Amino acid sequence: MKIVLLASNPELFSNKRIMQAAKARGHEIDFINIEHCYMNISSDKREIHYQKGKILTEVDAVIPRLKPAMTFYGNAVLRQFDLMGAYCLNKPIAISRSRDKLQALQILSKYGIDIPTTGFAHSPQTTKDLIKMVGGAPLIIKLLEGTQGLGVVLAETQKASESVIRAFKLLKANILVQEFVKESAGTDLRCFVVGDKVVAAVERRSSDGDFRANVHLGGTAHVTKISAQERKIAIKAAKAMGLEVAGVDILRSNTGPKVLEVNSSPGIEGIEKATKIDIASLMIEHVEKEFETHSKKK
Repeated sequence: MKIVLLASNPELFSNKRIMQAAKARGHEIDFINIEHCYMNISSDKREIHYQKGKILTEVDAVIPRLKPAMTFYGNAVLRQFDLMGAYCLNKPIAISRSRDKLQALQILSKYGIDIPTTGFAHSPQTTKDLIKMVGGAPLIIKLLEGTQGLGVVLAETQKASESVIRAFKLLKANILVQEFVKESAGTDLRCFVVGDKVVAAVERRSSDGDFRANVHLGGTAHVTKISAQERKIAIKAAKAMGLEVAGVDILRSNTGPKVLEVNSSPGIEGIEKATKIDIASLMIEHVEKEFETHSKKK
């Protein structure tokens, strides 16, 4: 197969591992920088040009690894590959759903998947009722555009909650207000879903008492055993988004697992090192299987 890894940084661990795994399984794989792509969009000629005019042709499959800042343009390029007949691991529409935190939560809610109680509002005049709606302080306030734990604030009191919400609203920032699951105590689960299976899972623990467990913020990943319920909810969340590969973040609460986020470009460094599972190869195996099905439908 001729595979394209569509991303921005060839030096990232995850991108290197995927390239290695594809080559080890006998495939031709090229790293294509999203920012250097440009497109010819017409009814009789659909092309993607790269760098100084090279036309990307005869691509069998595309593995998208879009950084948040390149979601819009990256999805445009990915759609073009799709129109040209390539199999895309994670479709543009699924990536868009998962990247929009509000839409993602609304979709999870639609499918009956437990999530932390969440409020969203436009006017700062609704602050008190918004706080009451999610169960009161302490609570989490998130910027919709935040990533990797950035733009997330824990407001521990009613007064602090009101102040932070009003400040964000006066800056015209879009925010989510969310119940704080205190029993999770700075830990969460990252379940790595490929197809219809959770192929690996780790418990992520925060550093220095931080309530966020993101490895990018200094947290650590440890092997853990997940329950059948947690496994089921992770797969269901990925499917609700329409994602073939996803990192599903789950909080363990007193009322059961709650999905915090569904990531369409989950990193594999921490989870591979912790579990010793060759996730990159499992991703390539899935591409092989799905490409065969995709080819039969053409």
